[in-house]
Amino acid sequence: MTVQLSCIETAVPETCVQSHESFHIANALCGPYMSDAGWLPAVYENCGVKQRYQVLGQAIVNDLLHDTRISQSPFLPGKIGGPTTAERMAIYTKEAGPLALQAARKTLQEAKLSGDLVTHLVTVSCTGFQAPGIDVLLMRELGMSPGAERTHVGFMGCHGALNGLRVAKAFCEANPEAVVLLVAVELCSLHYYYGAEPSKVIANALFADGAAAMLVSQKIPGRAVLASGSQLLPNSEREMGWVIGDHGFGMTMTKQIPRLIEQHLCAWIETWLRARGMSLGDIARWAVHPGGPKILEAVQSSLTLPATALTDSWQILADYGNMSSPTVFFILKEQNRKPVPGPTVVLGFGPGLIVEAALLTDSPVNPIPLR
Repeated sequence: MTVQLSCIETAVPETCVQSHESFHIANALCGPYMSDAGWLPAVYENCGVKQRYQVLGQAIVNDLLHDTRISQSPFLPGKIGGPTTAERMAIYTKEAGPLALQAARKTLQEAKLSGDLVTHLVTVSCTGFQAPGIDVLLMRELGMSPGAERTHVGFMGCHGALNGLRVAKAFCEANPEAVVLLVAVELCSLHYYYGAEPSKVIANALFADGAAAMLVSQKIPGRAVLASGSQLLPNSEREMGWVIGDHGFGMTMTKQIPRLIEQHLCAWIETWLRARGMSLGDIARWAVHPGGPKILEAVQSSLTLPATALTDSWQILADYGNMSSPTVFFILKEQNRKPVPGPTVVLGFGPGLIVEAALLTDSPVNPIPLR
């Protein structure tokens, strides 16, 4: 039997920030030296993000937009480097679990499945740490068995959801009775960079908050998970970094990332597909993590894809921003609205520089009945 993913659901915080508001927030937080940076408006105009959601509430946004301090938040300007890592993690501890729970509850409701039938829980997050973690909250609130097997995939970056999917797939292949709940949650806004380093300011323009959940099993019909793959690109270790500092987790993305993807992606994908009896021409759909416009353009160029091939990725980037690991699940959920028979390749990129891939198909596969 074939492992299948199903019932993808998502959740975002209540506060939605429009692109023009994001630009004003950047001017407020990155210091007076940024007001003279002629390139900053172009970053926000061309980043592809029209709106995004964040757990830092509307009161903080209003303070930043109107130069007030009503919220008394540590995220307001005035402190060198912005909030401490401890202050940022306090919000992660408060907000990450409830957001993940929203997505997970919707997934179980869609499947008409009670929590006690979930045998494995796989959680994914790179934007925070807490113990007990979000997995314990999910187990308690969803009524899962205390004996459900928990695995956390942490600090893997934007491709973390595909690492989580690989773990879930392995559990289901080892035990055909397994029903895995896979949940990814990221609060990227907590790591907003207060300063003028260009690569980090660009990251400010892209990242957002969100959560997604799905079921992985041989029991519930959905999209078949045919294979997964991973590739470390050569001479790329310094191009993308994710480092814990005194003022949050610092993200670095160099200008070389699109070039490396364009140069190396196609050869590896062709080899990976050939080993599974397929070619690029056999792929009906692409679900590519929208790390930013230049990354999507590099993928399209490397694989010689038509302009419409990455429409779903561009749309999710525009409507939600780059939410790190859950983002590819948002794309897959959007694709579920309009099923297309045939294979789908899912791609994500993260520190390494590593490409993670999954091969799915919308073609129907007979499930094992739930007992």
